Amino acid sequence: MKLRLALAALVVLFCPLLGAEPLRVGLSPDYPPLAYESGDRIVGLEADNARAVGEILSREVTLVPLPFDGLIPALLAGDIDVIMSGLSVTAERSRRVRFSEPYLRVGQMAILHRDKVLRFGQPWAIYQPGVRVGVEPGTTGAAFAERDLPDARVSFFPDPDSAFDALREDRIDLYIHDAPTSWRLATSSENDDMISLYRPLTEEQLAWAVAPGNADLLDDLDRALSLMRGAGTLAYIINRWIPVEVTVQ
Repeated sequence: MKLRLALAALVVLFCPLLGAEPLRVGLSPDYPPLAYESGDRIVGLEADNARAVGEILSREVTLVPLPFDGLIPALLAGDIDVIMSGLSVTAERSRRVRFSEPYLRVGQMAILHRDKVLRFGQPWAIYQPGVRVGVEPGTTGAAFAERDLPDARVSFFPDPDSAFDALREDRIDLYIHDAPTSWRLATSSENDDMISLYRPLTEEQLAWAVAPGNADLLDDLDRALSLMRGAGTLAYIINRWIPVEVTVQ
């Protein structure tokens, strides 16, 4: 109810022509708290963002679930209009898509079993030779490990849950992943044997992405984001889903 009331004022300020085509939003619903499945619905921070943007643009929103590595190909193929899935802005991705203004500043964080807190409590400890590090292929965490941890023993995992199993079985020492995975630990009792160091190893911006030729939609997204930020809607959505303090751009 509070979210809908916060959106009502924005719709009055930004109301394009009615009858616009539905906005097809691609997201990967395996990434709590940004996007995940709850029953037969997709919920999370990005799902709320998508619905807020749809309200502002007076466009029906269709959430299109896709594997994370299929998001950019689907966008470039014209199967979706925008990616709203916790996508970090990187130079490589910026060569393929156009990013909106960032809506959140995050970073990679190290997750470990509580038994190893003493060993890795100091900031320098992660950089020791021979540290066994888990990452997800194609992520900025994997790029960090390749660039900044040349002496680590790196293993790849398809998702956080498989990496958590490896931490429990002492097959890896640390799992490096985006901040949302660490935020998930703060509210998940099923993973209370895990802990994040909560020291960002990188500084990244999360933003939405459109195809290179879709400048009009990019302008609409930036204006909608500006209104969401000014009206407090963006802060409300972020505070609803993220239980730890982060920096909002």
